[in-house]
Amino acid sequence: MALVVLSCLALGAFACGVTFGDESTERKPEVASTLPAEQLAGQRIVVGLQGTSVSQRLRAAIAEGRVAGVVLFAENFPSHATGRRLIARLQGIKRPPKLRDSLLIMVDQEGGLVKRVNGAPTASAREMGDRGAAFSARQGRATAANLRELGINVDLAPVLDVGRPGGVIAETQRSFGATAAKVEATAIPFAKALQAGGVAATGKHFPGFGAATENTDFSVERIGLSKQELRTIDERPYAAFAAAGGKLAMLSTAIYPAFSDRPAAFTRAIATGELRNRLGFEGVSVTDALETPAVEDFGGTAKVAVAGARAGADLLLFARLGPAKRAWEALVAKLRSRALDRGEFEAAAQRVLDLRAELGR
Repeated sequence: MALVVLSCLALGAFACGVTFGDESTERKPEVASTLPAEQLAGQRIVVGLQGTSVSQRLRAAIAEGRVAGVVLFAENFPSHATGRRLIARLQGIKRPPKLRDSLLIMVDQEGGLVKRVNGAPTASAREMGDRGAAFSARQGRATAANLRELGINVDLAPVLDVGRPGGVIAETQRSFGATAAKVEATAIPFAKALQAGGVAATGKHFPGFGAATENTDFSVERIGLSKQELRTIDERPYAAFAAAGGKLAMLSTAIYPAFSDRPAAFTRAIATGELRNRLGFEGVSVTDALETPAVEDFGGTAKVAVAGARAGADLLLFARLGPAKRAWEALVAKLRSRALDRGEFEAAAQRVLDLRAELGR
């Protein structure tokens, strides 16, 4: 907590004013410690689906508590009505007694080029940054209303990356600004408005992806910035987001040689050391997609899942059920053999369970 206070002093009153969430909300009794390994591992898994129907395999995974959330894409929303029915079917699947809170239903709804459903936000992050905090907040409120009407409770936005010149984030208008101060001043109001409307915001891509020249969906990216540059520039908007109570943070799958030769999502010095210990983030961390060129040569799905969990990523995000199942199996095996620390695993799962309970109210 002392780190959060220090961040407040360093970042100014804007970053540490009204928090996103209701601090007075009573937490549910902790249940992670009472779950069997199969259900405990399931609280670390997010999976996508194809089309507009729920397969029997996915239905069974949800019913058995092997999945905590579902990430949806444009193909899942040929129309608002179809997407709404799909989400209602997912939430209607009967789950084990201790896991009946709402599933996390996620989309990338940034605005501009990255939108999975029609409607708000109508502006790109760059436009929101250029037009200022009040406009950005209005876009956040409209986005929350749009997503909540569909049954979506997590937006994988806003992008908190500082849009460095020549970087893919700036070129695709996904950054709120070219300076940390501008990103803070305009992305945080979007996130606050989003969460005030009942949709959890996700700051991404930690520790900062603004210097990358290509998306990690298509290539391995190495961000050759020093620790000092990353901490004073790229991580700064995430410090503001953490101090204000942001619900989720997405871990980049780029490699940051100043910290490690592994992707950030598998690097404990980043996922735990920087995000939690240095910045004081207390929400749920989620990896970027784990079926991409950025991670495919890392050693296979099982190794990726265990590395992410060991680094401190709360949720492992997969677009397909097959890899998600292999990841779940690896986590269960490592839990049973005690190769993964049960206490740390339970703490991560409990953060996810607490978020599910909060979003289900």
